[in-house]
Amino acid sequence: MADRRFLLAGLGNPGREYHLTRHNIGFLCIDHLADSHGWRIDSLKMQGLYCQGRLAGTQIFLVKPQTYMNRSGECIRSFLDYFKIPPEHLLVLHDDIDLAPGRIKLVARGGAGGHNGIRSIIRHLGTQEFARMKIGIGRPQVNPKGGGQPVDQFVLSRMSDDERALFDQRQSVIVEAIELFVREGIDTCMNRINRR
Repeated sequence: MADRRFLLAGLGNPGREYHLTRHNIGFLCIDHLADSHGWRIDSLKMQGLYCQGRLAGTQIFLVKPQTYMNRSGECIRSFLDYFKIPPEHLLVLHDDIDLAPGRIKLVARGGAGGHNGIRSIIRHLGTQEFARMKIGIGRPQVNPKGGGQPVDQFVLSRMSDDERALFDQRQSVIVEAIELFVREGIDTCMNRINRR
């Protein structure tokens, strides 16, 4: 049934130069979920790399918009419309600089919080009523003189080995949260995951 379809969208930028950057955490999460189920995200449709499968008896679509971060909403809106998926069955996975590295927080709705990918999705959907999984990357360190790496450079820089190890440790929680979202909805997902 169409109303039981879900879209899981990971945000990032296409191209090898962005592969392991902090801003591509969403792509990496979607890749890990696909790998854990033996799926391959290798089809191109509506400006997105995607695959489909079944999770908890439900048809799901995984997509990585290839539009670059600032235009993510174009691809996601097209997928929702084409596959007749309601916005309440959309979960967007993205980086968040206001959360400590490795922290995972689920929210049911809200503004963009300075994230250009989320801003684009809100603009194209015409609503803030869609679920997000925020994956913390922290902020750049400030040096003793009060300066530091600008945020835009920080998010587009590659993760350190320690950051990658931390991210790898959190993958099981990310997969658990996605499965909870599909099976039981965003409220249950928030209650169980956000307390950790």
